[in-house]
Amino acid sequence: MDQSKRRLLLAAAATVPAMAAAQLPTARPVKIITPFPVGTGPDNVMRLLGEKLSRAWDVPVIIDNRTGGNGWIAIEAAKRAAPDGYTLLQLDTSFFTVQPYVYKKLPFDPFKDFEPVSPLFTNNYFIVVATDSKWRDVRDLAAAAKAAQGKLPFGSSGIGSQLHINAEMLASALHTPMTHIPIRETPQIYVSIARGDLAWAYGTGSTAGPLHKSKKVRFLALAAPSRHPSYPDVPTVAEAGGPNIEARGWTALFAPAGSPKPLINRMNADIRRMLMEPDVQERLEAVTFLPWAAEPAELQRVAAADSKQIGEVVKSLKISLD
Repeated sequence: MDQSKRRLLLAAAATVPAMAAAQLPTARPVKIITPFPVGTGPDNVMRLLGEKLSRAWDVPVIIDNRTGGNGWIAIEAAKRAAPDGYTLLQLDTSFFTVQPYVYKKLPFDPFKDFEPVSPLFTNNYFIVVATDSKWRDVRDLAAAAKAAQGKLPFGSSGIGSQLHINAEMLASALHTPMTHIPIRETPQIYVSIARGDLAWAYGTGSTAGPLHKSKKVRFLALAAPSRHPSYPDVPTVAEAGGPNIEARGWTALFAPAGSPKPLINRMNADIRRMLMEPDVQERLEAVTFLPWAAEPAELQRVAAADSKQIGEVVKSLKISLD
């Protein structure tokens, strides 16, 4: 870990109240429901934090993977749980920014049915191109898109996905339309880029990073305010001649609405502290996630702002998945 990043994390840790491990008000298991499959990045991070929280609280912390159904199986299970603070729900950006706008019959309201406990990490997106692409920067991408008159193909994991919506936001910022090609299997997106069927796509460090390192694809730029510590040679979109744009997702913990505030605040303080610990840092860095240690109010503010910004884009695209 570089020194600038270490100083930033230590500064963040200094804002977290020091707190000795102590039991929860009631000595019974805490269940964390997640829509993410076992073995994925969010699941791995949650399991490591779960082990630490179990030791801190002196109770079992159960990670309950409820996959499928657009994440609604996990959400319904959390909605039915008693709002006592002993059931938490792991969600990502899309449940706040995309789903409320593409499903007319959404079986939950992310802002009314749940309340924030703690953010966990953020994940910025890279512009992925073929290794032998002639593009050297984002100006080249923009020029190619304009020359193609709206037909330059970009890929994502599906209509209405986070990668799709953020790619449309980049196209808008570049003032040139492009053609979206949805590909359900994420690895196939980068295979299609490598063989020239797609011009580009957004990708994460966990999904496309190994391909970039093995030179099967290339990261043209990172849609973030600053370079990623794991990829210091990859410029930001702005540095590469593009707009000052950020494309990223985040993952966080929530609780059923009405859960006791003192317990939520206690859990938040413990999680914030643990996000600064070296083994958690290493687990996050391995999949290019960046820790996000903040209070519940900050998570609520960001979720609301992202929902408004990305929701406007979704509505302008007139996407409906019902």
